Amino acid sequence: MLRKALVMMVSFGVFFVAQAAMANEGVATAVATDPYASLSAAFAIGIAAFGGALGQARTATAALEGIARNPAAQGKIFVPMIIGLALIESLVLYAFVIAFVKIKI
Repeated sequence: MLRKALVMMVSFGVFFVAQAAMANEGVATAVATDPYASLSAAFAIGIAAFGGALGQARTATAALEGIARNPAAQGKIFVPMIIGLALIESLVLYAFVIAFVKIKI
């Protein structure tokens, strides 16, 4: 009974309360009046891309050196390397999305 009530309360909150909280019609945002929003978004994307490329290069370098020193450990090094590269790339994509959301394109 308690679980059913909890599910109903959460459903009510998601379907009805969240819509009213997210409705901001007629509100002027500071981003629309900021003349440097596009410039700051470009710098953010550039810094994120540079940091992501540097992180991916170091990850690949360390993994390849480890494989070169011990070829038998290739299976144990390769999968974590790919996961690490994916996580680094996801951070760059988050910065990309946040920059575009910030300038409201």
